[in-house]
Amino acid sequence: TDPAPRTLDLPTYPFQHHDRYWVPEGGPDAGDVAAAGQRSLPHPLLAAVVNLPDGGLVLTGRLPNAGSAGWLAEHVVAGIPLLPGTVLLEWVLRAADEAGCARIEELALQAPLVLPAMGARQVRISVGAADDEGCRTVEVHSRPDRGPDLDTAEAWVCHATGALASESGDAPEHGDASGSWPPAGAEPLDITDFYHHATTAGYDYGPTFRGLTAAWKHGDHILAEATLPTTDTHDHTTHFTIHPALLDTALHPTALH
Repeated sequence: TDPAPRTLDLPTYPFQHHDRYWVPEGGPDAGDVAAAGQRSLPHPLLAAVVNLPDGGLVLTGRLPNAGSAGWLAEHVVAGIPLLPGTVLLEWVLRAADEAGCARIEELALQAPLVLPAMGARQVRISVGAADDEGCRTVEVHSRPDRGPDLDTAEAWVCHATGALASESGDAPEHGDASGSWPPAGAEPLDITDFYHHATTAGYDYGPTFRGLTAAWKHGDHILAEATLPTTDTHDHTTHFTIHPALLDTALHPTALH
């Protein structure tokens, strides 16, 4: 055979508990992304980043199937486990940090990303080279982890496109001068059955996405408090720029209109 099989020392007597006879996996660089010309990325969903010669970069990762996706699979729309748009937003935020950009200028969602029932999906966040003003284009793509058309351009699906800016913009004005919370005159809203009504409308949020704790109406604005529930289905929260489930929950009050 090619290569020649390796021989291993095995005991000639019943195994003893303190001895291990596992076949070594891979070589000295197994699992080392640097060996593949990449840089490791401390992020729960994105594994590596590649810096391109023109100044652009590509962040790479892999999404598991719905049965292995943990808290990601708790975001179900019309019975379909759909990756929250806030995950794409968080990916682009991380890409902006890696590219040295201060903010997202714009981001348009192009196509939903459905968690596969089987297999997995590779993801790519591509950031273009900076223009004369320091702005960059950004795109989010995914494709099946395996399949007959894996190496074709048609295998890639574009989920979002946008632009990154090198300088931070003006922060929007909010709140009142006194700094009190909730602001004076804010009217409490009843959110007791909010998630029940959301499920009836086809938005089946799991425990990690049920973090809306209070809401008020203040003039033309809806104010809310949200938290990331403590569950066994989400982890590595410190490695996100902002946890996508918390960011998604912050958007839930828009349905109170």
